[in-house]
Amino acid sequence: MAFLEINRLEKSYGAMSVLKGINLAMEEGGFLVLVGPSGCGKSTLLNTIAGLESISSGEIKIAGRRVNDRRPSERDIAMVFQSYALYPNMTVAQNIAFGLEMRKVPKPERDKAVAEVAETLQIGHLLNRKPSQLSGGQRQRVAMGRALVRKPKLFLFDEPLSNLDAKLRVDMRTEIKRLHNSLGTTIVYVTHDQIEAMTLATKIAVLKDGHLQQFGTPAEIYNDPVNTFVADFMGSPPMNLVPGELVMSGKAYAVAIERDGTAPVVLPIANDRTVVSPAGQKVVLGIRPEAITDVDGADRNAKNVIRVSCRTEVVEPAGSDTFVVTRLGGKDVVARMRSDAAVKLHSTTDFAYNMDRAVLFDPASGNRVA
Repeated sequence: MAFLEINRLEKSYGAMSVLKGINLAMEEGGFLVLVGPSGCGKSTLLNTIAGLESISSGEIKIAGRRVNDRRPSERDIAMVFQSYALYPNMTVAQNIAFGLEMRKVPKPERDKAVAEVAETLQIGHLLNRKPSQLSGGQRQRVAMGRALVRKPKLFLFDEPLSNLDAKLRVDMRTEIKRLHNSLGTTIVYVTHDQIEAMTLATKIAVLKDGHLQQFGTPAEIYNDPVNTFVADFMGSPPMNLVPGELVMSGKAYAVAIERDGTAPVVLPIANDRTVVSPAGQKVVLGIRPEAITDVDGADRNAKNVIRVSCRTEVVEPAGSDTFVVTRLGGKDVVARMRSDAAVKLHSTTDFAYNMDRAVLFDPASGNRVA
């Protein structure tokens, strides 16, 4: 049985529908990340789980118990906010212990719990400081400690790293991952950052305009997107989406893609892809940048690597990789090559397309067709 169940959840504000038939199920000890652009409904969904927002219809269950009509204090959850929400006049220890004090937990028990959480989060040396004396990362650890000390059934994080600088975000992301691995807690985490989603989650829910677009593991979301929105939103750089036409190459399907000043590129579809559209149908080819490489850097285990000569439009060295941009089908196509790949700007270069990794979408609906 799922630990967190959301069934046919709807949320409206008057005539405005914000969440539209959300269905999710999460196992105990999992790390669910709700991701999507601003305004997609992810924070509203988190707030309905917390009980901070009522729902219009549907059902929410936590540990098998229906919680639709239960107050936040009755749901056995703890929430970590974007703003930290620490009491400025209290010390770190007092902030962490405050919830236990409100529940009349005896002081010796409170002190023991605070010490254990402080050791876990490596903030023992900060217990006597005030929030104004802490860095952003330290404040976030204190906010996490205040949630952890209660030992709830479910932890909810609402964009907890968005106020931190880039390096500190990476460090805190690692800390949250380590904490989840060591404690085995069940977490629901909201972010608009798809890299956070991919690195932290055991399951990802991608939302757009209140609709659940796809729910699955990070690998499923990344490698098998169900539509062009998910393909474009998840990944940095995102998946290349190139317009083309289905053609027959012998007895097999291929995608013909126009290019300026020369014959179209014909890229055969991998044999394990089921193609339901007829030849002549317009399609969108989806292929990740790392599936387009220099010839020597191509995956040796791939069965369907096609060499294509294209003109380089942009060359971007990025340390461990070199990103190279060419044009196909009137679109910029990004390739991820080795850092020492011999690539020159505005020259004709051989690109290796790993078509084992390619997928096809319908250009009208955006939905996956192969």
